[in-house]
Amino acid sequence: MSNALAVASVSFVLVDLLNNGLIDRDIGSSLGEVIVTALAPDRVDEQRNTKSALNLFLYNVTQNEAWRNVNYPSRNAAGDLINNPPLALNLHYLLTAYGAEQFHAEILLGYGMQLFHETPVLPRAAIRRSLAAPTEVNAGGGLPAAMLNLYTSDLADQVELIKIWPQTLTTEEISRLWTAFQAKYRPTAAYQISVVLIQSEASTQQALPVRKRTISVTPFQKPVITQVLSQLTPVSPVLNQPIFSDSILVLQGTQLQGGVTTVQFGSVEATPTSITGSQIVVPLPAGLLPGAQSVQVVQSVLVGDPPLPHNGVESDPAGFMLQPNILGAIVVNPGQLQIDLDIAVGPTQTVLVMLNQLTMSPPQSPAAYSFPVPPRISLESPPASTPAPTAQLTVPFSGVAPGTYLIRVQVDAAQSPLTPGSGGGFVGPQVIIS
Repeated sequence: MSNALAVASVSFVLVDLLNNGLIDRDIGSSLGEVIVTALAPDRVDEQRNTKSALNLFLYNVTQNEAWRNVNYPSRNAAGDLINNPPLALNLHYLLTAYGAEQFHAEILLGYGMQLFHETPVLPRAAIRRSLAAPTEVNAGGGLPAAMLNLYTSDLADQVELIKIWPQTLTTEEISRLWTAFQAKYRPTAAYQISVVLIQSEASTQQALPVRKRTISVTPFQKPVITQVLSQLTPVSPVLNQPIFSDSILVLQGTQLQGGVTTVQFGSVEATPTSITGSQIVVPLPAGLLPGAQSVQVVQSVLVGDPPLPHNGVESDPAGFMLQPNILGAIVVNPGQLQIDLDIAVGPTQTVLVMLNQLTMSPPQSPAAYSFPVPPRISLESPPASTPAPTAQLTVPFSGVAPGTYLIRVQVDAAQSPLTPGSGGGFVGPQVIIS
């Protein structure tokens, strides 16, 4: 592959091709001295003075679409360089003729176009021959010493040959170009030169070769969860119960059984106790917080020797509500209530405690109160260390009439249940406020 000097080398070789072609055809004997340059159009008159000239100007560079994605991706998952993809470029030139006398410009443009027509592909030998002569770049550009000569570009050794073909520009495109050049228009032909492959020599991390290939073909059938139910015990036939921290979930759906099937609760993985194509039974793992939770069925594929699980397919997340359960509630200090839950509550979760008086003599109605639990962490200014989830809540209250109250706790959108009584009402859990 070529290096960064390849673009300049192409211009040099093309100018050399034009210059040698005009000399071989003895154009100077009929037109006088003719020069070949590679300058911007607004600077050609300074160089040629009153001589006739052919000028080759690189006015645009575009990426080559055919080579654009070769050797990609170039980095692995850790961001390390694993190969050097080539920078593939198409070079767009304007071939412009300047005549010292009438018809000189037309004659020179015709000869130049004939030379490019007869040389649609630059032979490697011709490139080496052109660049073998002293091609030192003027100092001052900060180039390394090894790049001060164009022959070090390795243009002749790149995989693709350099090809030349004409392009058609509309009068509007030509007008815009020469307006941008801020130069007087001269007879012009457009050409595209393709492809220049510039490749870095940076060190890459190459993986070791594969000694043995183990190929397995598995049709991917995405699992689908249609229902998330719960049962009180592994043998309980009663489903669709409230979901608590000690519940056993029953996931119903289609294509639930795969090669290696696990159940994912957010970032927590759980191992099912029973798996069929339409149902998975799995106990809730420890560490989940009350509130809205999600569950996914993940199916890995065994690949390799020995077989190891690799990423396969997974279901869309299915949501369920994990409810807290009150184990006990007492008044520990005047105006302070302590509540023990069966599940820990996160420091940033929104917690609300609700009290409903059990009985009241008519005509008075039972009193009802609600008190928010102060958050243990502020999202605006978090502490240096985040408090751990806790199952014991301390709730300040005030203005509560003495009596016996039913108590509920709502964590985010999940509310603790009340215990139903035989008479149709609720009998617990209770707290006595004196």
